[in-house]
Amino acid sequence: MTATNGSTRIEGTRPFDVVALGIVTASILLFIATGSAIGPDIVASWMGHGPGPDRFIVNAFVLNIAIIIFGWSRYRQLSQELVERMKAEADARHLAETDPLTGFLNRRSFHARAEELVAEAHKADRAVAFVMIDLDNFKLVNDYNGHSAGDELLRECAERIARIVPVGSAMSRIGGDEFALAVPFEPGNREQVDRLAETLLTQIGRTARAGTVTVEVTASIGLSRSDKPGIAGRPVSAHAMLEEADVAMYHAKHRGRNSFDWFDPQMGEEMRFRTQFENQIREGMRKREFVPFYERQIDLQTGKLTGFEMLARWKSPTLGLVSPEIFIPIAEDIGAIAELSELVIRQALEDAREWDPSLSLAVNISPMQLRDPWFAQKLLKLLVEANFPPERLEIEITESCLHQNLTQVRSLLTSLKNQGIRVTLDDFGTGYNSLAQLRSLPFDRIKIDRSYVTSVGSDADNAAIVHSLALLGKGLNLPITAEGIETADVLEHLMQYGDLKGQGYLYGQPRPAGQLGEWLSDAALARQGSGESPIALSATSLPVTGEAICAEQAKLEARRA
Repeated sequence: MTATNGSTRIEGTRPFDVVALGIVTASILLFIATGSAIGPDIVASWMGHGPGPDRFIVNAFVLNIAIIIFGWSRYRQLSQELVERMKAEADARHLAETDPLTGFLNRRSFHARAEELVAEAHKADRAVAFVMIDLDNFKLVNDYNGHSAGDELLRECAERIARIVPVGSAMSRIGGDEFALAVPFEPGNREQVDRLAETLLTQIGRTARAGTVTVEVTASIGLSRSDKPGIAGRPVSAHAMLEEADVAMYHAKHRGRNSFDWFDPQMGEEMRFRTQFENQIREGMRKREFVPFYERQIDLQTGKLTGFEMLARWKSPTLGLVSPEIFIPIAEDIGAIAELSELVIRQALEDAREWDPSLSLAVNISPMQLRDPWFAQKLLKLLVEANFPPERLEIEITESCLHQNLTQVRSLLTSLKNQGIRVTLDDFGTGYNSLAQLRSLPFDRIKIDRSYVTSVGSDADNAAIVHSLALLGKGLNLPITAEGIETADVLEHLMQYGDLKGQGYLYGQPRPAGQLGEWLSDAALARQGSGESPIALSATSLPVTGEAICAEQAKLEARRA
């Protein structure tokens, strides 16, 4: 039996079918023989011309009729059972080979079908394009709208893909939010596959309904092709092509998402390096190689130290001191950012516990952490373990956090503020949030992004933006912090905007806890009421005015040179 397009066809018979059919056939032959023997006697008896047929033969004839009826009934029953069993086997095979949610092939059956397509294309001097599709940020749909909404979105995406892919292609959902296609094409017509990838991006990126909500999702697509030398003239394996398409897909995702890329060997090297880097990050977390550094935060009008911002650094034994701009995005991609952040925050709380109680500690929170509904409880647990007053802690979140589940973010921030923790909106001015949204969240401070601050003395547009943001903060009763203060000229411009806090390399580069003694002692002396400004206490303490600023600026320029 084979199943084709859902129909069932009998290709042979089973032994019990032959026996039943043989009994019925024999009974029919016997029926004919006995019937021909007693038929004339029965007719003659009815017409009164004879004694009638022999009673024994009549009984045999009637029994023969019963056997025929029973045998035929049994034969039909067995045949029906056979058909139903074969249909059940076909259904079981279909379930084993397809994804129940979308009806596409599953991973195992896709590999088999793709191998067939590659072999057929190889014989016909054609090629097969392998297309790996991954939905961007699909996890957010599940997290914020439930798995039923996620399933509905997957079905909708599958239907859109099926309407686009050429006839004769293989379509598969190979797991989670990943789809794979094998599409035959002419080797000299790569543009056909490019157009297919562009159409897929456009169609998948259309707004979709998932349950009762409207969701938007994009895709990253990787492509590879089978027309390359194989082993001993044989076509390359479908498994290898799918892996190459997967590498290209991740390359497209890391390049900005909602795009597609063709595989090239250099991508393989990059992915191997990235895999090694990811493993080093995990190993570094296990060995406590990630440590907090601290950048001073200064009251610009008084020059007093008000606190420190904690910045994570990776002291790798093989790579040296690694910047967070390098390892944090990767840690977010591999789902390790929450654990990494907890490691450095725990150490920072222990360090800051020894500082003067008037000094605050600011820590950055990843958008990934705010997706965790238990984040507030985890942070409070760290505070309790370190015996650190919540009032001295500030958390800084970026505007990108507000593009996610705003209701959950508001709940988390409110919970933290109720415990005394202060909340700063970091990189203000770089996002697209409305003022109404800004006021709807319980922020205590806004921080102007360094991209505006560093050129405030030379760029009139940036100067106007900084001035406007400072006035906005004053109007909303939200204190302002300016980051990226690197020159005396920038500081001079900022001081005309009123009461601001600031930080930047003009006040010294971030240092580990063991090198904060000088800064902390200067701050302690300033608070003893000596009558002297912090600048007069130490030539290297807080370079806010005069010769100290020039000296610090010269050091900064020398380091950059």
